[in-house]
Amino acid sequence: MSKIKLKKLDNYEFEYNRILNVGDINYGGHLGNDSVITLIHEARIDLLCKLGLSELDLGNGRTGIIMTDLIVNYTGEGFLLDKIKILSHIDDIKSIGFRVFHNIIKNDKTIALAETGIYAFDYENRNITEIPELFNEKLNDYLKKHEN
Repeated sequence: MSKIKLKKLDNYEFEYNRILNVGDINYGGHLGNDSVITLIHEARIDLLCKLGLSELDLGNGRTGIIMTDLIVNYTGEGFLLDKIKILSHIDDIKSIGFRVFHNIIKNDKTIALAETGIYAFDYENRNITEIPELFNEKLNDYLKKHEN
C-alpha cells in the first residue's frame, strides 16, 4: 500500500515539551492518533506564542489560521508518562498560507513526523485571506535570534 512519506528536516527552530498523560493513550495502550493531532496543535499554539501571536491573531488583530490538511507518519510508540518533545518548523510560506513540519521525539528517537497546511483565515468574514506582514516580520526576527 502506498503512503505519503515525510522526511525528517535538518532544522527545527521551535521546541515544545510534554509528558504523555492518561488522555493521550488509546485502548491499545499507546499514544492515540487523535492525541497526536492534539499534541501538534499544542505545539503550534506554543510556536505562535513564542512569536507573540496566536491562532486567532497573526499580527493584525483580525486574521487567524485554519488547518487545510494533515499528514502523519508513525515510526514508533509513545506510552503513559513518556517525556516527549515536539520540534517544529514553518516553511513554504505563500501569500495566504504556510506549512508546519513537526518531529515528535521520545528518548532521542522520532516516533512520528507530521505536516500541516495552514491558511490565513478571516473569521469575521469566514474566508481565506492574506497573511499579515507582521507575521513574516516576527517569524524572521525569531529565526535570526535562534540561528544555530
